[in-house]
Order: sequence, then structure tokens, then C-alpha cells
Amino acid sequence: MALKLISWNVNGLRAVMKKGFIDFFEQSDADVVCLQEIKLQEGQIDFSPPGYFSYWHYAERKGYSGTAIFTKQRPLSVRHGLGIPEFDTEGRIITLEMEECYVVTAYVPNSQHGLLRLDFRLRWEEALANHLQKLDNHKPVIFCGDLNVAHEEIDLRNPKANLKNSGFTPEERGKFADLLAGGLIDTYRYIYPEQEGSYTWWSYRTNCRERNIGWRIDYFLASERLADRLIDAVIHRYVMGSDHCPIELQIRL
Repeated sequence: MALKLISWNVNGLRAVMKKGFIDFFEQSDADVVCLQEIKLQEGQIDFSPPGYFSYWHYAERKGYSGTAIFTKQRPLSVRHGLGIPEFDTEGRIITLEMEECYVVTAYVPNSQHGLLRLDFRLRWEEALANHLQKLDNHKPVIFCGDLNVAHEEIDLRNPKANLKNSGFTPEERGKFADLLAGGLIDTYRYIYPEQEGSYTWWSYRTNCRERNIGWRIDYFLASERLADRLIDAVIHRYVMGSDHCPIELQIRL
């Protein structure tokens, strides 16, 4: 069975609804759609796409963070958060247990300007890695979302200028490398190991998107034992509405 999964940091679901989101959602006809940074609370939007089961994880703080998953297949179980109160007030992660695998979406904390939140982020990522490892010990994992890190120099336009900036510090890149060392693969790089200019986020400043001055910080990671089942990984660069673009994974399960 071939599955199509979409992940998109929408940077405010209510805002992107006015910019073609529903058209993209319907046209993609994905089996699973994962959203990050929905920036809303329960009851602030009426979106229940027919044919999908809907799961939301809202941040306690209004207009901030949050995640959602829409899936055609009813999951066996649903888990919100990491089970650690310090980390679970911002609505950053949802885990679905499906028949064949786990599907996890996350919005990894941004370290912020001046790396003011780097320590919090690194602790959050340790908890994330432990969570994913426990899942992977049980059945394969498909993990997606805005991970707020460019892994290698090929994954951003100006690596030298960003070596000490949020999203490209050695600490953040090290945590991403730890996920790969723990048994996950970066599906896009697995299929397209040398493809340059493949970005998923662009600053709103100075026409960065038009000039393709961007970063690849949105990912589908998958358990290594799923590598031979990958069909394709797609970056929908020209789908507008957010400062991120949607990404897609096609896989046989």
C-alpha cells in the first residue's frame, strides 16, 4: 500500500486558510497531513475535512505554536506531548500509532535570536529522541515537521554566515545527527543526496523566496528499515501562504 504524507508549517492556520490552503489540501489528497505552528486554540476554527480523522494539540499560550494531524486511517492510539509537563504546554508534538508504523509530527522549539532558548531546546530534543527510540523499538517510525535546524551546509544558502545563528549551531546540528545515529534516515537526502538549492523556509525579508535564499528545516525522517520502501520525497517550493512550504513523502507500507 502506497501512502502519501504531507507536512507543512503553516505559520498560522487561520491566516493560511485565506491563501489557498484548502485548495492545496484537497488537491494533494494525502493520506496523512501534518501541520505545525497552527497558532490557535480550540474553537477558533471550523476545519473538519471530510474523510479524515482530526487531531489537535494546542498551546496554552494563545496564538502560539501548536500542531495538528489529519489522517484517513483511524489510528490505534493518539498521544499528545512527551509526557513531561515542562515541555507539553506548547502543543509541539502529536504521536499516532497506526497499524504499520507510528506517525509523529513535531514543531521543535526555536533557539531564538541570541540563542536565548537553546538550553530549553536541547533538553526538549533529548526527550524527543528518547520518545522516538522507544517507538522505533516497537514498530517503524515516520517523523516529520519543522525541526528548526539545517543539518549540513548543503541545506542552507549561506552556511558560513550562519555558523553561530539559531538553526545552524553545532549543538542543534548535533542533536539532528543523534537522531540519524539512533536509526532514522533523512528521507529527502536519502533519495537526493547531492541536490542543492532545496529549501523549505525563506525569510520574508529582501525577497529571499524569489531569490531562493533559504534553509531546509522541514523534514520527513523514517526508520532505517523503511528505506527500501521509499518512493519519493517532494519539496513543494511554489506552494505559497506561509514562510515555509509543504513537503511530501511517498512510501509503501
